[in-house]
Amino acid sequence: MAVDYFLHEKIWFEKYKYDDAERRYYEQMNGPVSSSSQQQSASTTSSGPAGDQNELLSRISHLEVENQNLRSVVADLQTAIFKLESRLNALEKSSTSHQPSPVPPTQKVEPFSVPSKKVELPSASPAKKTEPAAAEEDDDDIDLFGSDDEEEDQEAAKVREERLRQYAEKKAKKPGLIAKSSILLDVKPWDDETDMAKMEECVRSIHMDGLVWGASKLVPVGYGIKKLQIQCVVEDDKVGTDILEEEITKFEDYVQSVDIAAFNKI
Repeated sequence: MAVDYFLHEKIWFEKYKYDDAERRYYEQMNGPVSSSSQQQSASTTSSGPAGDQNELLSRISHLEVENQNLRSVVADLQTAIFKLESRLNALEKSSTSHQPSPVPPTQKVEPFSVPSKKVELPSASPAKKTEPAAAEEDDDDIDLFGSDDEEEDQEAAKVREERLRQYAEKKAKKPGLIAKSSILLDVKPWDDETDMAKMEECVRSIHMDGLVWGASKLVPVGYGIKKLQIQCVVEDDKVGTDILEEEITKFEDYVQSVDIAAFNKI
C-alpha cells in the first residue's frame, strides 16, 4: 500500500539523465574528467529507477520497524502509568482509613478523677514557736561593744578611692589621638621667568605648630611654565587649609595662586 502511494508521488526518477547531461556539459567546458569521476558518474548512471525503488522499499520497511518499536514503548508506558495510578489510589484509601475520627462538639472530655484525700496543713503554732528562737539567735549575733568591721570597710573604701584617683591621673596624662591630614598643594608662579627654587624656599620658610613639610617636585603646566607641587602633614586642630593658603599667597612676587591637589586623612 505504501509502495503504491510513493509510486504515484511526483518523484524525480530520471535525475540520472540530467546528471549525465550536466557532466557532458562540464566536460566540454573544462576538458575530460579523471578516471575517479568517470567511475562515480558510471555508478550514478547505473542507479536508475530500480535503485531508487529499492531504496524507498528499504526506507519504508525501516520506518515500519521503528513504528512497531514505538508502539511497544507506548504500550509499556501506558501499563506503567496504570500501575502508578492504582498504587496512588490504594495509598489514598489507606491514608483516609487511618485518620482519627473527629470528636463531636457536644462531647466533653473529663480528666481522670483521683480519689481526694484531706491533707492536714501544719498549724501556725510551730511557726510562732520558731520566731522566738530566731530572735534569740539574732540577739546573739549583735555585738553591743562594736567590732572592727566598720574600720576595715573604711580602710577598703580609702584604698579604692586612692586607686581610682591614680587611674584617673594616668588616664589624664596619657595623650589622646591627634587627627592629622596629608595635603598636596599646587603652587603656581606668575610666568616662566619666576625663580622656582626661591619660591620653594619661601614656601618652606612658613613654620607653624603642627605643620611638617614633605617632598616636592616641579610639574610642567605649559608654555615653559612649571608649578611647584609640595606635600605637607598638618594637625587638624592646629593648622587649617585656609591659614596655610593665606601664608603662602603672602609671597606675591613669586606665587600667583595655591590649589589643593589632594587631601587625605591620616
